[in-house]
Amino acid sequence: MSEHSATVEWQRATPDFAYATYNRSHRVRFAQGLEYPAGAAPENVPATAPRPPGVDPEQAFVASIASCHMLWFLHLATNRKLIVDRYADRAVGVLDKNAEGKMAVTRVTLRPSIAFGGAAPSAEQLRELHEKAHERCFIANSVRTEIVIEPQG
Repeated sequence: MSEHSATVEWQRATPDFAYATYNRSHRVRFAQGLEYPAGAAPENVPATAPRPPGVDPEQAFVASIASCHMLWFLHLATNRKLIVDRYADRAVGVLDKNAEGKMAVTRVTLRPSIAFGGAAPSAEQLRELHEKAHERCFIANSVRTEIVIEPQG
């Protein structure tokens, strides 16, 4: 077992605290001293609210799934003595109503593009690597979101 923590900090930066105008920007900090600016997705707040740059929770959620999948894929590839030179994923999450009628990230599509050094795996071996990476991904195992993997050329 292991624990993983993050600190989320927000402070009012507007004279009032009205839904239409309060700031959604905040900071996310991790134990290693890393931090990033965060905020609400522009599509989810009134146009009258301030919109400073930052990662929204939905983006962070999609990124965590894509990152977890990639890390397991790399682990499995190295176990098979494959050489991965580059891995890029243009992951996309869809925010929609779930079966209970609640707004949720209902689907995340991973679109990994992988460059191999030396011999590349067959299409079947690549499919199997992605299946096993998905099965082992801690984040994928923790959510109800449908995760689709569409490897790119």
